[in-house]
Amino acid sequence: MPASETPETRKTPAELIEGLERLLSVEELDTDLYRGLRNPGGQGRVFGGQVIAQALMSATASVEPDRIVHSLHAYFMRPGDENLPIICRVERDFDGRSFSTRRVVAMQKGKPILNLAASFQIPEEGFNHQAEMPDIPQPEDLLSDAELIRRESAELPEAFVKAMTRPRPIEMRAVKPWSLLRPEKSEPVRQIWMRAVAPIAGDQVMHRAIMTYASDMALLSTSMQPHGVSWISPGMQSASLDHALWLHGDVRADEWMLYVTDSPWAGGGRGFNRGQIFARDGRLIASTAQEGLIRQRRT
Repeated sequence: MPASETPETRKTPAELIEGLERLLSVEELDTDLYRGLRNPGGQGRVFGGQVIAQALMSATASVEPDRIVHSLHAYFMRPGDENLPIICRVERDFDGRSFSTRRVVAMQKGKPILNLAASFQIPEEGFNHQAEMPDIPQPEDLLSDAELIRRESAELPEAFVKAMTRPRPIEMRAVKPWSLLRPEKSEPVRQIWMRAVAPIAGDQVMHRAIMTYASDMALLSTSMQPHGVSWISPGMQSASLDHALWLHGDVRADEWMLYVTDSPWAGGGRGFNRGQIFARDGRLIASTAQEGLIRQRRT
């Protein structure tokens, strides 16, 4: 194997998605107690979307199969360690005729790293309306995030470029590219196409979990755009503080989805962000909200 290659960089798209499905499929240890695997290709802090998705999968395992998650609210408390599995404890708060609610505490070494509340509903008919999907360029006409990083690779550390361009299970293509090295001040709005890089074998439970995983990507950086900084700017500290997701319909996470984000406010070292996720056919399939730390320490 060449020195520049690792087992991770040689994985096919299908292997990457198989690995993601395996990562998000929790193991039942006891009644309402589950274990999520560690990410074998990870480096350092656990990605927030992974913790949320594993907590969601734990909550889903405790409800009847006819009840589908329609909303979740999560608070991050401590950074997770990618060298350790994540233990999820589920509390069955309520089971009614139409709705069930669950609380989950995700832990490592006996300390909580995330709290999650989720609500599930038996599908039913009702009034319908939705926001319109914007008319924007199609993903086939755009560059991937990895291709954009390679354009600036001569000015970035080699290790950083390798980490950011290694094959990933989720592909993202921004309508308006955003430079990490030279971020210009701009309106706090982003439009990004995203999808799993290969077909997903699982059912709607897995598709929703993978979309939940991806929903933590690119959201917080929207609130940095008006200030001309990125998460690699000198002295920059950024981290998700909470994350909310509302699911409006069936999801195909292995087909192109459009993530439209905006940030109506930032202050006190925090940025608030909102998102809408559209299927390619124009259906609004999810909405998100997140507040995160965006603090720049002057040196």
